[in-house]
Amino acid sequence: MRLLLVEDNQRLQELVSRALIADGFAVDVASSLAEAQAFLSAAEYHLVVLDLGLPDGDGLDLIKLLRARAIALPILVMTARDGLDDRIAGLDTGADDYLVKPFATAELSARCRALLRRPGGVLGSVLSVGNLSLDCNGRQAKIGDRILSLPPRELSLLELLMRKSGQVVPRAQLENGLYAMGEEVSPNALEAAVSRLRRRLTGGGADVVLHTAHGLGYALLPAGVGR
Repeated sequence: MRLLLVEDNQRLQELVSRALIADGFAVDVASSLAEAQAFLSAAEYHLVVLDLGLPDGDGLDLIKLLRARAIALPILVMTARDGLDDRIAGLDTGADDYLVKPFATAELSARCRALLRRPGGVLGSVLSVGNLSLDCNGRQAKIGDRILSLPPRELSLLELLMRKSGQVVPRAQLENGLYAMGEEVSPNALEAAVSRLRRRLTGGGADVVLHTAHGLGYALLPAGVGR
């Protein structure tokens, strides 16, 4: 899942982005309202994590702009403004959740996942295809009763494919979900990730096929379908 982190404090940027990346998110970082709007115009995001005190204005203005355009993108506000009136203002403006600094990064990740599990969100609790299952809350894949150990990037790739099992997921959509803007990505990075994931699934005895639709993308199919 790809999210936009809007935070001007460099130390907090680094701390939060590292934690979110370790939990399987692809993260772009904006340091101002102007940068955030540029990112949102250039890419598709599943969630915005937004500081309110920014050098070129108030984060509430970005929320108002998005909601005025009927953009229902989930927004999690993280801010030092801890007064009741501040929290009410943020939520009434259109924020979906409000987290007061300082906070544990584990709680931030959990709140992000909770927002994405809401009705209409992109996360479900448990996904399954054949004997392969993925617990989105615990970030754990299993083949039958056996845990399938996957690095964060491959786990995110598996999740993107399982969410549209039986369908070809376009290459651009997978890359958008896996890689942050500006991240150094080799031309065959996605193919390499797919190849590694395919080997792990086959070696673990998963009764699924990770199918390549040449020129289009990839699909995760039950064994025996569209090989």
